[in-house]
Amino acid sequence: MRPVTLFTGQWADLSLDELLPKVKEMGYDGVELACWGDHFDVDAALNDDNYVTNKWAQITAHGLDCYAISNHLVGQAICDNVDDRHKAILPSSVWGDGEPEGVSERAATHMANAARACRKFMNARPGGQHAFPAVVNGFTGSSIWHALYSFPPTSQEYLQAGFDDFAKRFAPILNVFEEENVNFALEVHPTEIAFDIASTERALEAIGHHKRFGFNYDPSHLGYQSVDYVLFIKRFVDRIFHVHMKDVWWGHGDGSVGVFGGHTEFADPRRNWDFRSVGRGDINFEEIIVALNDGGYEGPLSVEWEDARMNRFHGAAESCANVRKYDFPRNSDGLFDSAFDTENQ
Repeated sequence: MRPVTLFTGQWADLSLDELLPKVKEMGYDGVELACWGDHFDVDAALNDDNYVTNKWAQITAHGLDCYAISNHLVGQAICDNVDDRHKAILPSSVWGDGEPEGVSERAATHMANAARACRKFMNARPGGQHAFPAVVNGFTGSSIWHALYSFPPTSQEYLQAGFDDFAKRFAPILNVFEEENVNFALEVHPTEIAFDIASTERALEAIGHHKRFGFNYDPSHLGYQSVDYVLFIKRFVDRIFHVHMKDVWWGHGDGSVGVFGGHTEFADPRRNWDFRSVGRGDINFEEIIVALNDGGYEGPLSVEWEDARMNRFHGAAESCANVRKYDFPRNSDGLFDSAFDTENQ
């Protein structure tokens, strides 16, 4: 069975010392460490040789493991049209004076350093490295997200310039990932360079199908867009480097708010869609597990818990139990009817 982990990004208001015993109590096997709060500090990992060993000591003291770190917030600033909103999510060392191009360049350097820090961290794992490849999950941002609706009329040349900008900024980063033997896993998501199957294909083309560029698969961001989230697995199975288990429902609300959200807050009862605790939304996790098994994915199933209507400790514990219920190992005993053959009896 695959390990079930908790993404710590939505829990960064708690110190890791506070959070880890609760993660264990909720039934998880490990954590996916966010690169914010005090959960994982990229610069400290590189500059202090004791940092990664101490981090592992924190984790293993509670009988937990770690398979990936996640650098979503800094990643957002690499390709975005940076504005004042980004200041709230970026380290001061990346934000600097807030000049947009400087922010993007420092964010790119930080992401490359995340690959180096991840390698150093995984090399220090007690008992040796995982068979599962080292992964940094994250975002890319996008210089063309604002052109989503294509009005004023937007040419394909204009859009291609956005994909070219992504490739220019990310190719050097991915080369560092290659040097460090670490995979970068984009969470395909609105506001990123890839947000559905078509844009994912275009992003791969732009980056020259770089071997280190793959995906942190999260069905929730596809389902409410009416994108076939199982087809995504089948189409890109060799590039699914990590998996988020997150649920969502859609087709709710009062009909006054659509897919774009109507500038409402999460849990507004008018909304058409909202993230839900795993098992309480419209995602068919049975089909996802079958597709992951068919594709040979053997990595962690990481719960990214988001449900604005529910107590998070209740929801995260429930989600862990539900993921274990959904998951099952691949068949390794031959076809079910092979026992009919007298030679096998």
